[in-house]
Amino acid sequence: MFFSLGLIQAQMLDRGNFIVGSTLGFSTSASEVRLNSAQGEKEGQGPSSLQINFAPDLGYFIQDNFALGLAMDFTFSSLEEPNSDRTDNSNLLFGPFARYYFPMEDQTAFFIEGNFGFGNSSDDQLIGESKQSVNTNIFATGFGPGFTIISKKGIGIEAIFKYNYARSKFNTEISEVKQETITKTNQFDISIGIQYYFQGVRPVVINR
Repeated sequence: MFFSLGLIQAQMLDRGNFIVGSTLGFSTSASEVRLNSAQGEKEGQGPSSLQINFAPDLGYFIQDNFALGLAMDFTFSSLEEPNSDRTDNSNLLFGPFARYYFPMEDQTAFFIEGNFGFGNSSDDQLIGESKQSVNTNIFATGFGPGFTIISKKGIGIEAIFKYNYARSKFNTEISEVKQETITKTNQFDISIGIQYYFQGVRPVVINR
């Protein structure tokens, strides 16, 4: 245990090393609607949706086991209702993140991650009887634990459980009356990602 712990601390999580990686998510859904009434049974297509999430990051170990960096989070979602227009939504956030690692044996480690994000969202909304393109300012923050397994060549597979808080604000105009809408969101999520640990242009190699 102590031998493996020393290897991780000395080679992978040392001050001066870099970490780069990303999480990628994809989901799609389709539904069917069945209506039973006195007039009989009717079947039809329900709403369908698509969502893609891409979140790359780059960090630097400012001291042993502690990394700071910048991350981007892009999410695109599309919802299509039967006999209706498709509604698209995209979010783009930038911000800093911090990680502190707790190395274990066999090239594994727990870590705590916190992040902030600032950006905007663009989507189409049906407001009144007209469809408007709405731009939303977003602030988001997240915090939670994670677990990573790292190969001898410095490639890590990780899972993170996080609590996320987001605050968004946008303005709309209905019949020449301007309105401001503020939304606060609390969310828990689990994500899977890949990270690469390296020293300059050289990979971090863990020797047994």
